[in-house]
This record gives sequence, C-alpha cells and structure tokens, in this order.
Amino acid sequence: MTHELKKIIREYQSATSKGLKCVLATVVALDGSSYRRPGVRMLILEDGHMIGAVSGGCVEKEVVRQAQSVFADEISKVMTYNGRYRLGCEGILYILLEAFRPDKLFVETFEQTIASRQHFRIRSFFEKKEGPNADYGSMVLFGQEQLPLLPGFHAHEKLEVFEQSMKPCFKLFIIGAEHDTVQLCSFAAMAGWEVTIVADPSEEKNILDFEGAHDFLGILPESFPLAEVDRHTAIILMNHSYSKDLKYLLILKDSKPIYLGLLGPYRRREKLFNELMELSPEISYDFLDGIHGPAGLNIGAETPQEIAISIIAEILSVIRKKEPMLLKNKETGIHD
Repeated sequence: MTHELKKIIREYQSATSKGLKCVLATVVALDGSSYRRPGVRMLILEDGHMIGAVSGGCVEKEVVRQAQSVFADEISKVMTYNGRYRLGCEGILYILLEAFRPDKLFVETFEQTIASRQHFRIRSFFEKKEGPNADYGSMVLFGQEQLPLLPGFHAHEKLEVFEQSMKPCFKLFIIGAEHDTVQLCSFAAMAGWEVTIVADPSEEKNILDFEGAHDFLGILPESFPLAEVDRHTAIILMNHSYSKDLKYLLILKDSKPIYLGLLGPYRRREKLFNELMELSPEISYDFLDGIHGPAGLNIGAETPQEIAISIIAEILSVIRKKEPMLLKNKETGIHD
C-alpha cells in the first residue's frame, strides 16, 4: 500500500506543477466481498487522468464522475458502489472522495519517512452514507506529528474512522547481473517493490541495464550494505557463480531478511551449506533452514520470466504467511 501512496504523491507533484487539481479516492469500508479491500487509493486529476485503481476497472468511471463536485467545491463526500450486479463480488464499497492538496511540510515529512523506512498511519473520517460532508477527510500520523491531506482540515472524532498502518516499502536485493536478474527486477518493480541490483564491478553494468530498478550497487561482497537489511527486505542470490554465492552467504549469515533465496539445484545448495559450515562452524542452523533454495514455487517454471514469477510468488507467500494453494480449493473468502 505504501508504494501506491508514494506514486500518488509523485503524480500529485507533477499535476500541481501543471496547475491541475487533484482528488483522492479511498475505499474506507466494505460490506461483503470485493476485488480489493479497504485502504486502496486512486488519484484523479482534473483532466480525467487516473493514478491507481480502487477495483478491477468497473468502479473507476463512476468515481471520476462523482469526483467532479469535489473538484468544484473541495467538499469531501462518500459514494457507495454495489458490486453485486456489475462486479460479481457481492459487496458494497464505501469510497471517500476528498480534495488532495498536501502542503510542502506534508510532502517533505512523507519523503523523509519513506527514506528512513519508518512506519506511519492514515486515519480517514467518514460516515457510511452517501453525500458531501465538510467534516469528512484524512489525517496522516508521522510519529507524533499529525498532518492533513487538505490544509485546514481538522479531524472530528465522532465520525467513523478507518485507520491504516503503513509499513516501509518492501525492498528486494537481487545479487547478480545476468538475464534472469533483468526479468526478476522487472516483475518485482511492477509489484511496487524497491529493487536494488548488486553486481560485481567487473560486470560493467549500470542501473540502465535493469528496468524498474530503484538502485544499483557495483560492489564486492564485503561492501554489501547489511545495515539496510530489515524485516521488510528480501534477498535473492542470482550470481551463477558458486564462489560468489559462498562469499555472500558468509557475509549474510548474521543478517535477518524476511526472505533469503538461492538459485540452483538441491545438490548445489547442499554443497554450499557444507562448505559454509566448514568455513564458519558457528553458523546458525536457523539461518541455513531459513534459506529458500532452490528459490521459487513449484509451478513448472522453465523460462527466466516464469522463474521470476515463481520467485515473486514464493516471496509473497512468505511475507504474507500463506501456504500456497489453488484458490478453487479454498472454501472461505479469498482474503480470509
């Protein structure tokens, strides 16, 4: 969710430089089921351009139509959308539409919070009934500081509140610079992850070789930025070099990413582990057990693109703590 808001802020800055007003649409409540859950957001520009989505595509045109009154008077409103007849989801969406005009202090605080990988919260105030209400709106809590999306807005605690905790953007370190790295980087970037490519200086590559990459590090293993690894970080070793993988595992043995993946077959992994334990006898068995190697889910992947999808899927299953299964065999709701 944080990456969506990050993109919305960037697009807002671009729109205001062109003199365009913006309205933010947020799904704040849901009765039944829907394509997406409360907390999803979409930015609507005055020229009709949309950034993001609040559903699968059917709701968005109605959101743009309803947003016109907010463009005109900057009075927030709640709209409902019954997906029973159009989406097939049997749910009613409650969507808060509010003028989006964060000031300089808000944008600077947001950027600092994102860069320092801190949590923050968003609180949206509304009622479950259609129509405008000047008391509707949202506040963002950056630590002890509370800033509105629209200057001058003050929270009214008597209204219903949708509160959302926003985590740091998910980060993926891909160690390696071969063709399969390019594919994984592209898919991960589309998922909204911040991807850092780590390559040996001898590779003579740069960030332009990896579409969607957030950062590029041309470094040796001993220079890997361990301090940047937290529980919102995944690492995947894609060196195609046994010796490089061994060096990186020795460097990473005391790190605690939420996911650590390793390419290559089972026998290669076992050989790596045996040599790793010889070189570092004190290494934790928990560290070895936590390595996903071969990386990826067993979906019959053959091509670099398919392998990238299988790895992305496995990382998602780990960070969401979900056992992979076919949804057709799931008797409860998709999001339950």
